[in-house]
Amino acid sequence: MTIRLPTLEQLERAADVVYQTMTPTAQHSWPLLNAELGAQVWLKHENQTPLGAFKMRGGLVYFQQLVAAGPKPAGVISATRGNHGQSIAFAARKHEIASTIVVPHGNSREKNAAMRALGAELIEHGEDFQEAREHATQLAERRKLHMIPSFHPFLVQGVASWALELMHAVHDLHTLYVPIGLGSGICGAVAVREALGLPVEIVGVVSADAPAYARSFEYKEPVERPARTELADGLACRKPEPVALEIILAHVARIVEVTDSDVADAMRLVFSTTHTVAEGAGAAGVAAMLREKGKIAGRKVATVLCGANVDRPVFAKVLAG
Repeated sequence: MTIRLPTLEQLERAADVVYQTMTPTAQHSWPLLNAELGAQVWLKHENQTPLGAFKMRGGLVYFQQLVAAGPKPAGVISATRGNHGQSIAFAARKHEIASTIVVPHGNSREKNAAMRALGAELIEHGEDFQEAREHATQLAERRKLHMIPSFHPFLVQGVASWALELMHAVHDLHTLYVPIGLGSGICGAVAVREALGLPVEIVGVVSADAPAYARSFEYKEPVERPARTELADGLACRKPEPVALEIILAHVARIVEVTDSDVADAMRLVFSTTHTVAEGAGAAGVAAMLREKGKIAGRKVATVLCGANVDRPVFAKVLAG
């Protein structure tokens, strides 16, 4: 499957759907963070959506399109490490549709609890996201459920609204760092940049312990790699999404790899300079900026704090250093 990037009209329509449920999030440039990085740094605070993550936007648009197309399914199913699953459970409940979410064993306890609180039936299966996704696909066929992928044009259009807000609000942006899980966030950012005709450099960020997209970017073809990151679970992708990779290869300047240690440093830095919480994947963009301080010195740069949903014991350990 190959998708065309959405037009500005499509992006604006999707944003209107999002705003029926949530307000735009803030973008701030924090003086302490600027001083630490030697640049004018803008953070898009997707850690402050009603679900604590940018994924909420995609679920709202996907379900609006699903229900409009009809008939409304009796139930939906998807796989996740947490934030996508919360988005699906939230939007399914809004439309009075039953939801089932498959997560790998050892998934975040607090993300699991949040999905259950939103009404989802939670199933634990497999050792990583890929195994959970394969099981969800099998269950969808067995139970006659509508399978929602983690990457889809409607999800991209929905999550792109964070980048639309940022690029409208912050002018003359030089570089935007975007964490890559399965790819909807960075593809949404690319779509907005192209639709607005801006010269913003977009840089992907992956975990060095889940380097599938980095190796695929290097070799210019899909490459599977183990996903072993313990802190940046939102980046724990073992197998790239082909369509997302196609967009990334065509439009992304480079990909930066960050270690769990880098991510922990960034989580502490975000907390100490902004007094807000970023989960591992949410802090990955800041981690990449720390790695590339020489490249961003004196420039106007941005990243998205794409989620805040980190388990309390994990965050306490990170803050303790």
